[in-house]
Amino acid sequence: MMIGTGGWRERLPRVQRFVLPLRCLLCGGAGAADMDLCAACATELPRNRACCSRCALPLATSAALCGECQRRLPPWDAAWAPFRYGWPLDRLESRFKFGADLAAGRVLSRLWLREPCPIPLPPWLVAVPLHRSRLRQRGYNQALELARPLAREFGISLRHDVLRRLRRTDPQTELDARARRHNVRRAFALHPGLQMPTHVAILDDVMTTGATLAECTRLLKRHGVQRVDVWALARAPRPRGG
Repeated sequence: MMIGTGGWRERLPRVQRFVLPLRCLLCGGAGAADMDLCAACATELPRNRACCSRCALPLATSAALCGECQRRLPPWDAAWAPFRYGWPLDRLESRFKFGADLAAGRVLSRLWLREPCPIPLPPWLVAVPLHRSRLRQRGYNQALELARPLAREFGISLRHDVLRRLRRTDPQTELDARARRHNVRRAFALHPGLQMPTHVAILDDVMTTGATLAECTRLLKRHGVQRVDVWALARAPRPRGG
């Protein structure tokens, strides 16, 4: 019996699971829920269910504004970060971002898709861009890869032609909060000739101080975008000096 192209596409995941059974990337046990992650490790993922509504900072109890946001509001309008940056999610993220482990990226995307979005969906989703030199070195933009399945699931437009990185910046992980802000200042530009919508969401993999997302937000708002939300897979606790 002949099987059309569409039929093979539907059967391929089942065939792959038969030949290569799902294995947990963390403990090596049997995967579950169509992921390379077992049920036990999935329950250990640190979900960010009590946080600041404005910046998604993890808190003991949810609040509209954390202390830092009360002192100085971030430029964006709302934030969504369904996970806290901690064990064991940080291990998967590190493998995906720095170890070229695309299987870990697929797990992270599937995990994100299972979390409900608590804020209005925008017409455009924009991943934070990498500088071309870092993109050549890594081979992919981890934020863009996380954004693709979200955009498909929500039926929104994923735009890679909005922001561009003007210069290669130092890795943010090696800097304190003040240095992070200085590091990304004037590091981005808008592609010319775009007709921007009134609402845009910017996506990054991990949000720590929010310096990169804040710089992108200010740029978009200077060019007429009225509402900018930030999406991140995970939110880190505020670092010292943040």
